Amino acid sequence: MAKNLFLNNLCNHSIIAAIFSKVSINGIYSKVVKSSMAEQKNTPELTIMQVPLMEDNIPVSTSPVSNNKGSLVTQAESHKSRDEIDKTSPKIVLATLNARFFHTSFGLRYLYANLKELQQYCEIQEFIIQTRALDIAEQILASNPDIIGFGVYIWNIVETTNVVNLLKVIAPDIKIVLGGPEVSYETEQQPIVDCADYVLTGAAELSFYQLCKDILNKTPPNKKILNSKPVALEDLALPYEYYTDEDLKHRLLYVEASRGCPFKCEFCLSSLDKSSMPFELTAFLDEMEILYQRGARNFKFIDRTFNLNIKTTMQIMQFFLDKMTDDLYLHFEVVPDHLPRKLKELLAQFPEGSLQFEIGIQTFNVEVQKNISRKQNNEKSKENLLWLRDNTSAHIHADLIFGLPGETFDTFKDSFNQLYHCRPHEIQMGILKRLKGSPIIRHTEAFDLRFNPLPPFDILSTDRVSFTTMQRINRFARYWDMIGNSGRFKYSLPHMLSDEPFDDFMAITEWIFNKTGQIHKINLKKLFELISQAVEALFPEKHQLVIEKIEIDYKAAKLKSLFSGLNLYGVAQVETVSKNKALKRQQQHMS
Repeated sequence: MAKNLFLNNLCNHSIIAAIFSKVSINGIYSKVVKSSMAEQKNTPELTIMQVPLMEDNIPVSTSPVSNNKGSLVTQAESHKSRDEIDKTSPKIVLATLNARFFHTSFGLRYLYANLKELQQYCEIQEFIIQTRALDIAEQILASNPDIIGFGVYIWNIVETTNVVNLLKVIAPDIKIVLGGPEVSYETEQQPIVDCADYVLTGAAELSFYQLCKDILNKTPPNKKILNSKPVALEDLALPYEYYTDEDLKHRLLYVEASRGCPFKCEFCLSSLDKSSMPFELTAFLDEMEILYQRGARNFKFIDRTFNLNIKTTMQIMQFFLDKMTDDLYLHFEVVPDHLPRKLKELLAQFPEGSLQFEIGIQTFNVEVQKNISRKQNNEKSKENLLWLRDNTSAHIHADLIFGLPGETFDTFKDSFNQLYHCRPHEIQMGILKRLKGSPIIRHTEAFDLRFNPLPPFDILSTDRVSFTTMQRINRFARYWDMIGNSGRFKYSLPHMLSDEPFDDFMAITEWIFNKTGQIHKINLKKLFELISQAVEALFPEKHQLVIEKIEIDYKAAKLKSLFSGLNLYGVAQVETVSKNKALKRQQQHMS
């Protein structure tokens, strides 16, 4: 769920169905290379080399590098390290194309952790999808690899295909290995697979090691598509020591106490899991202790059902509560109808700014829930949402999906209204995506599901929702993200909306779109002006009160008065305090 709902549907811990996980470097080419031997575990320590890119994505300099012992390598030493790396010619490059700077590559570090003796021949290179394919190819080829592994996802399939095509033209002898959920299903039909030498499907932490070993020993397999066997969690080397000090300082760290999901929601790849499997708790908490002692403070748990086993959940949360600091931040995905009393008592002890919960509602419509095999106690879910808002300081991010089989405009409106009155800080409205391998496709004919043939494969229409209506909801979701979810309008928005908030906000959505024709690139000042004008035109009886509240929001955004620099209502400026840039959006909602 996070950020984009289709990423959630992919399953954020998609290393279960992939060889690589998402990482993003904002305008930066990032490279993880072998360094000195770690004293404690006798394994290669990682160093991240980052090359900032100009607007045309050409590397211009090498920044200081942090190693796991906390020291900084100077620019000259960084260049020297790169020269030494070139001489050793790493045989394996693990590469990925991602979206944002503050993500870390959990899956790549898992692969590296399980490469055993091949670690010394491996490096990780991370890029963002905005980087030119030619520049990515150049950086990868500079390492002179024998094997390049790519993680392929719904968000990078186009860009990764371009890079793979280039690499095969420039250096056809290099073996290219693909993995990830986007190529783990319907594999043979995909153009990127035609360009690759091998594709690993499934959980590939161990099978990638074996494939690399076979290739380097000149005994490669004689078929392209290789299905990975299920992995026993106790057989995996954990990746946490391969988070660098720079990761700990500047990025969100992905961690997992369990894998899999016992539920069977058909829009999600996790529905293919047989059950949820826990990691050994003591070993997991030992790793969290090491990360914490090294300075880690931002932890994103990618467990699909974090509160499934309440005893384990409470042990993990108590572990962090005992270490609570002002800058500690924990992110969990929780089942909305399963919050027993003991867990509630523990949650109530966490201070403001320390917890975020992602809560997947998806729909409150019982018929639609049945269509997608989703089991959810709606009344208990609403009760728990309200309890969390009234009794904890947790930031609540709740999800809805539009376009599910059997969903109509009116049933979605009803779900939105019910969820809005539960008062989550954010309502993420995702449009249904066709994830390769997900069981949702069984409804294609019965409900006339028509998906975009291009990534991200979002639904265009159904038997009950026209393309025009789908576009209206898309715009509604986009404006809600800018206005409702941003926290910029927390004082004024409640006064714009009535007991039927969906209808009111749809009216605002259509007024702004008719006025501007835009759903992107509307600056904050302009957005305030548009909302003020929309309310005056649509709800004149509310205009005076809303304007007063908008002025408070405007000043809270640290902008000058909306009204010609004058404070018409004598409202004092509201100060906002940010303790962590990664939490800026969440903090907009907190009083």
